[in-house]
Amino acid sequence: MPNFPHLIQSHFDKPSEDLGAIEKRVLKRAHERKVISTDVNAAFSANASLGERVADSIARIGGSWSFIISFLTFLVAWTALNTFILASGAFDPYPFIFLNLILSMIAAIQAPIIMMSQNRQAERDRFEAAKDYEVNLKAELEVLSLHQKIDIQVINELSSLREDVSRLTKLLEARG
Repeated sequence: MPNFPHLIQSHFDKPSEDLGAIEKRVLKRAHERKVISTDVNAAFSANASLGERVADSIARIGGSWSFIISFLTFLVAWTALNTFILASGAFDPYPFIFLNLILSMIAAIQAPIIMMSQNRQAERDRFEAAKDYEVNLKAELEVLSLHQKIDIQVINELSSLREDVSRLTKLLEARG
């Protein structure tokens, strides 16, 4: 990391050796006047594997009202078909043992996929929080730098005014 001792001393309450990797990166980007914010969705999705994308899609579909309604429709149709339409020759008569097997297999497969997607969402939240921290830290550094610049400008103007007042006082004393 380039050495910015004046920035480190003025913005952090610790020596440069104690700064974390994120703080060093943000400080470097701030010094270079470069943007640090990124599209979190694009950055996170760029590293997603095929399995992760499939898990997200299955969780998105499995947790939707359209899936719930269509699955409820399937269950009603299955029950009606095996109870009323095929009353004597039903392929899965009451208590619908084959349907229970299908539902158990779907649940056994769907539950871990949804858990994978939830873990990925938690990882995404941590990634987004880290990016938010970086952006907030850079914004704070920029605000502190602006305060310093304004303070220096005010001090310079006050010094100039003091010199002007001193000069005017000497002129008045010389005339009087």
